[in-house]
Amino acid sequence: MKRRKVNEAYWFMSPYLLMFFMFIVVPVMVAIYLSFTNFNTIEMPKWIGFKNYTAIFTQDDIFMQYVLPNTIKFALIVGPGGYIISFLLAWMLAQIPSKPRTILALIIYSPSMTMGVAMTVVWSIFFSGDETGYLNSWLVRFGFIHEPIQWLQSPEYLMTIMIIVSLWSSMGVGFLAMLAGVLNIDQSIYEAGYIDGISNRFQEIIHITIPSMKPQMLFGAVMAVVTTFQSGDLGVQLSGGNPTPQNAGQVMVNHIADYGLLRFEMGYASALSVILLIGIYALSKFSWKLFGEKE
Repeated sequence: MKRRKVNEAYWFMSPYLLMFFMFIVVPVMVAIYLSFTNFNTIEMPKWIGFKNYTAIFTQDDIFMQYVLPNTIKFALIVGPGGYIISFLLAWMLAQIPSKPRTILALIIYSPSMTMGVAMTVVWSIFFSGDETGYLNSWLVRFGFIHEPIQWLQSPEYLMTIMIIVSLWSSMGVGFLAMLAGVLNIDQSIYEAGYIDGISNRFQEIIHITIPSMKPQMLFGAVMAVVTTFQSGDLGVQLSGGNPTPQNAGQVMVNHIADYGLLRFEMGYASALSVILLIGIYALSKFSWKLFGEKE
């Protein structure tokens, strides 16, 4: 009887397992194989060993001078920044009544639904390089500048704009999960905590709120990592070209697209993808160390 129940469970899981294998496992394994080859999408892949990886770290000046530093800077600011903001907003919303909380949660979550073309259009208008752009119009009107600034074509400002836009749109499903986690904490735990000596809201957050919602914190951390690397394509969308002006907004996602979709060097692009995958995996494991169950 027990074996039959186990078999039935696997039958119910089989559609997901099949899809996971076809669209996750197989592409990852193919990418790993292609990363050791010279493949131009026309001829058969030619095995070259570790030459792609060696070239990335020893011959690719754009990767070492721009892509890697930009990716690290972008990830360190947008990932933790968006994660902390998500938690703080979720915690603050939990302190207010239900109806205004629902409205504000929808308002905060809505930017994450405009990722892609819609978001690019909105921010391109805001940072437009002529006097019709909202930012230039306001700055000229109030006398801060005398002529429009090419915000999206300027290497000096592009990365900062990418970070601002990414933080603005980072309140996605991780934010909703944290909000649900805060709302589902048993209020009696807080009462017991104040009896045991907790005297302010900061101690309440550190000793009760966060430990009580570790699954939601873990999910939010993983989603923050994934969203951060996905939104790295913003530079290309906002500036209108790949590579970005003077590679100022060039990150790993752009570099992969450059070699894979424009130069058709799929082996080299696959090696870059594997490096990115390892980075995401390492950050996900770090998140698990922080918020995963120790038992």
